[in-house]
Amino acid sequence: MKRIIFLFLLCFSLTKIVAQSERFPVFKNCLNQDLKEIEKCFYQQSKKIFFENFNSPAILESEKYKATVNVIFVVSSTGQFKFIFANSPYKELQKEIERVFNLFPVITPAKYNNHNVEMRFALPLNFPLQVGNKVIDDIVEVKSKESLDTKTKVGKQQFIEHNSQLNIPFNHARYINYDYAFNKSNLHSAVKPFVYSNVNAVYDLNAEKNQFLKSNQTSWFGKKLWNEHLLEVQGNGYWFNIDFLLDVQLGKDNSDVKYTYNNTRTLTVNGGFGDKFSFSATVYESQGRFAEYINDYISNPSHTFKPAFSEGLVPGRGKAKGFKTDAFDYPVAEGYVAFKPNKFMQFQYGVGKNFIGDGYRSMLLSDNASPLPYLKMSVDFWKFNYTSLWLWGTDARFPVVVNNEHARKYMAIHYLSINLTDRLNIGLFEAAISKGNNGFDVGFLNPLMFYRSVEFNRGEDAGNAMLGLAAKYKIKDNLFLYSQLLIDEFTFGKISDLGYWGNKFGMQIGAKYFDAFNVKDLYLQGEFNTVRPYTFAHKDPVLNYGHYSQPMGHTWGANFWEATAIANYKFDRWTTSAKIILGQKGFDNDELISNGGNIYMSYDLRPGDNNHELAQGNKATIFIADFQGRYLLNASNNLSAFGGFTYRRFSPDTPNTLYQKSNNIWFTIGIKADLFNWYFDF
Repeated sequence: MKRIIFLFLLCFSLTKIVAQSERFPVFKNCLNQDLKEIEKCFYQQSKKIFFENFNSPAILESEKYKATVNVIFVVSSTGQFKFIFANSPYKELQKEIERVFNLFPVITPAKYNNHNVEMRFALPLNFPLQVGNKVIDDIVEVKSKESLDTKTKVGKQQFIEHNSQLNIPFNHARYINYDYAFNKSNLHSAVKPFVYSNVNAVYDLNAEKNQFLKSNQTSWFGKKLWNEHLLEVQGNGYWFNIDFLLDVQLGKDNSDVKYTYNNTRTLTVNGGFGDKFSFSATVYESQGRFAEYINDYISNPSHTFKPAFSEGLVPGRGKAKGFKTDAFDYPVAEGYVAFKPNKFMQFQYGVGKNFIGDGYRSMLLSDNASPLPYLKMSVDFWKFNYTSLWLWGTDARFPVVVNNEHARKYMAIHYLSINLTDRLNIGLFEAAISKGNNGFDVGFLNPLMFYRSVEFNRGEDAGNAMLGLAAKYKIKDNLFLYSQLLIDEFTFGKISDLGYWGNKFGMQIGAKYFDAFNVKDLYLQGEFNTVRPYTFAHKDPVLNYGHYSQPMGHTWGANFWEATAIANYKFDRWTTSAKIILGQKGFDNDELISNGGNIYMSYDLRPGDNNHELAQGNKATIFIADFQGRYLLNASNNLSAFGGFTYRRFSPDTPNTLYQKSNNIWFTIGIKADLFNWYFDF
């Protein structure tokens, strides 16, 4: 905690040092001068570069043109000179002026309150231009309404991260508008998180945030709370920002626990060098006590779940250790670097989460489990988007610990997205899992190889492989259907016999409706998922499709069906959402026989080969109703105040010590920045 306080004070001090009220654009040879000299140097360099390159069109001399032409130009928030307008009827003059400004170098942009801003200028030209005459008056800054708006208190900001290769933190509610923009533009939308620069090409991210900036904030604290990152620094070819964020929640459920809470302090750093390299790092320090059913999940002592050397597992976050008498401490660190060598390719390497699909859930790859190391390559050209993912997973259960080390596993994934028409998109998926005791097989590093053939050639029990198919059909710009089919294994001789254990697959079908019924910002979604018993599992549980005791596919694992309805409505700073889930899942009665729902149980423990039904075993009906309200505080970092209500009914056919009938009611309020999806709907 002392280190966090120290970092906060350090950021505060740096911000006070860096902040300035106003600064003109700066040419490279004008650096290291005081503010007054920088302004003078800017005017001198602008005139010098202009007249060294300007050639007066011959038509002006032949027609003896006499006039004063005011040339309006801007230096953008990224330091680029742009010709706007010249009050002359001669197209030849307009074209020549535009050519000259295209020759200007990119310089350090103007700043106001430490934010990059656009500045507009007027350059008067007196024709005819003759040697000895005063051909140019002093350049002057244009105090237009737009310019004044930009510099009033806070005004409109240009967020430099919006042009970077960084990921937009993936949160389903936050992604609604981006998904809508991608759908209207026929862009590939399955692989998430989205990259800022890709979204910014079809959706105005600056406008999305600028509408919520409060121009009346003049104090340092007010600006940081409502409008700005905690610290922002930008120089010639580099930038970074720092935020100290919170996820502070207080609540009450209907158990004997006095209250529930979560106390997460988050330090996040984002930045870039040039326009091709970006980086991000986030550290979470957290303690929490949750609703009773979540606490029971975290502390589950089963050898098929509990991570070794820990007190439990916080879903989606990782290992937990005890905190005080009935709470948990769970630190998390994420980070990555991104590199885009050209307009077609991008690479990322780091620790985090990825998601493949257009739905709320995913059969192919979800962000349900804890963050894990990954390497991602994306190629986007013509009608194709091709993604290769290499994941370094962990099986943290005590039975597979060797020499006090967790078992490692490697997952290699291909996903090819194809726009067959303006309305129809299909996706082809394949994944291979191998154990880590022999190191990563270099055969899986080939981004173009079919993994199924690599896995087959390594031996029957050397790994696990899966195939998948996805589709999206646009009925109209604001309404589309989506689906997924995941095939873990099929026995062709018994392909029509769904009772045969070896026919393992999962299916999804859903629909999204934006601006539903012509109501702006009303979003509706419906989705149905089902996964057959033993899907995602393996004879050797280390080779299952899981990481840190959680599935990498659907949150519920296997042996279930689930129907989900979601509604979301935004107005001004408010966002409200409702989610209803109804499903049935088959659980095991003990750890000796697998009914196919727990992917960390070997499928060799099945009771037989035939007559397997969906939700078999100890079938439980699960109903969840979740309602959330959110008020945006700071658009720069997505900090919000929120309140929520969750009702969960869990009804097993045969209640026992492992699975008891329960009705959970949980109220929460707090302040948080939604940097990831946190799934408590199981």
